[in-house]
Amino acid sequence: MKHRTLIITIAVIALLAILGITMYNSLVNADENVGKQWANVESQYQRRADLIPNLVATVKGYAAHEQETLEGVVNARAKATQVTVDADNLTPEKLAEYQKTQGELSSALGKLLMITENYPDLKANQNFLELQAQLEGTENRIQVERMRYNEIAGYFNKQIRRFPINIIASLSDFERKPYFEADKDAKTAPKVEF
Repeated sequence: MKHRTLIITIAVIALLAILGITMYNSLVNADENVGKQWANVESQYQRRADLIPNLVATVKGYAAHEQETLEGVVNARAKATQVTVDADNLTPEKLAEYQKTQGELSSALGKLLMITENYPDLKANQNFLELQAQLEGTENRIQVERMRYNEIAGYFNKQIRRFPINIIASLSDFERKPYFEADKDAKTAPKVEF
């Protein structure tokens, strides 16, 4: 009888160990997926940053007296590329700072594209049109990658909160991942006047 109890005890302990290892490994996989998706987000932002010098150079040839706007784009790009966030150290504050600098770059690009309306020759320039199309495509890719990141981060966040995985998560220092959120100004509808 004592021998049988020992075997049952060992079997239960082995089963719990296997279950714990399986849960831990699933959390590691989910965490890695978040990191991989974060890299995809950064890759699209980098693609946008790489397009900007060519776009600015093309516009500069046509709109030399728009120097302030051109410098604003260059400065916003420099600032946006300096702010980096490690996927292993994502916090809501760091993501907010990252999102803020990228938003400033988006705003500066918007101003740049608005001034091009005053230059019909520029709007007809093939290089400009191609760059503008690539930039628009990149903006769409950024939105898609941010949405995918939020989905994967959401899955990870749900995993670390579910019982009994939450026990393994808390013992292993897995923490919730922050989400991309809408810009605060996006909540206010633009005022249109005729």
